[in-house]
Amino acid sequence: MNRRDFLKKCALGIGGFVLSSNTLEVRISTKHPNIIVMMADDLGFECLSCYGSASYQTPVLDALANTGIRFKHGYSQPLCTPSRVQIMTGRYNNRNYVRFGVLDPKEKTFAHILKKVGYTTCVTGKWQLYSAGDGTYADKAGFDEYCLWNLEDRGSRYEDPTYRKNGVLYENMVGEYGPDVFCNFITDFIERNKTRPFFVYYPMCLTHGPFCPTPDSEDWGQKGLKDEKYFPDMVNYTDKVIGRIARKLDELGLREKTLLLFTGDNGTPRSITSQLKDGSSIDGGKGHTTDAGTHVAFIANWKGTTPAGKVSTDLVDFSDVLVTIAEIAGASLPANRIIDGRSFLPQLRGQPGNPRDWIYCYYDARQSSNKWPLSIFAREKRWKLYGNGECERAGNLYDVPADPLEENPIEPGQGGSEAEEARARLQAVLDSME
Repeated sequence: MNRRDFLKKCALGIGGFVLSSNTLEVRISTKHPNIIVMMADDLGFECLSCYGSASYQTPVLDALANTGIRFKHGYSQPLCTPSRVQIMTGRYNNRNYVRFGVLDPKEKTFAHILKKVGYTTCVTGKWQLYSAGDGTYADKAGFDEYCLWNLEDRGSRYEDPTYRKNGVLYENMVGEYGPDVFCNFITDFIERNKTRPFFVYYPMCLTHGPFCPTPDSEDWGQKGLKDEKYFPDMVNYTDKVIGRIARKLDELGLREKTLLLFTGDNGTPRSITSQLKDGSSIDGGKGHTTDAGTHVAFIANWKGTTPAGKVSTDLVDFSDVLVTIAEIAGASLPANRIIDGRSFLPQLRGQPGNPRDWIYCYYDARQSSNKWPLSIFAREKRWKLYGNGECERAGNLYDVPADPLEENPIEPGQGGSEAEEARARLQAVLDSME
């Protein structure tokens, strides 16, 4: 074979390899759905109108629930960092919590496992997992691209924001609004990766304080305004930016190829009281282990896959997200570590699945501070039992629907056979987690 023929054969081989790579890319794109996980900051279930709110209007999230599946029993940790560590790793905090503002660099995240099966990954919004030189940077957590507030820099997350985008620091960006910056980053990322499988993790800055005007507020542009009266505007803007993401998927014909999952990282701030359509009201419970601090929205929308308008009464918590994502993507779970989650993919497909009987919470956000003492509990939909800890509820059993503020513990022998059977079941769970 002469040199010319050899080079020609090599060129054909290279061309064939490129074609094979493109074919593989299309096959991966078809096999592996896109996944977008959106998590609002400080937004309890009672702030969504599809969950009964009368104080706020959330038409986009309502529509996602009405055309997808809404879980009635979705639970987070009571505070931001504990929830972020749990949702990203699929592990309860007793296994992997270091301290507030830190993700242990040894942990494997949902971004790590998706990258292994061909996903392009990005994160945008609020990070808060790298503090004082300790923790994990976004790129080390499995993300190819990022645009983040509180990666290590602070500044404003809203008007004139400060953020880092793929290693570059943008400080005090006059005239910009942080949530718009992060939403634009997502829609651009989707546009650039529309032909291959992608994963977007959007831990939102909204609706965390300070409570400030949004670009849709009458007072927008007036510097330094902070007032709880802006909280409804912030809820509305949360809904609005999610709508922009959904529309981008529609424009690109990707809705049937994309799972949209929405939740909140913990309950609403304690200073916020929300009215429900049934005439009752709920005081925000951020930081508390009651339902007001841990009961959050859980909405999944995967057009053509999730049953439209389904309301599931199955228990789900943040440890379940990684396991579900892994099953959707056909990815292996991280090896040599306990994963606590259980997949709810069958439920997303309209099947019964294998729902949980209980969830568990280990909550030591500030390492046993007086403000947030160590709290441990196991719960079912109805019953909740606290384990040994430093909180005032340690050892107490509650009938949560009848006592949502957990003011009336059921003493041993006083609640009848149902209570005693629940106490025994939940104590066994607590014992198993030690």
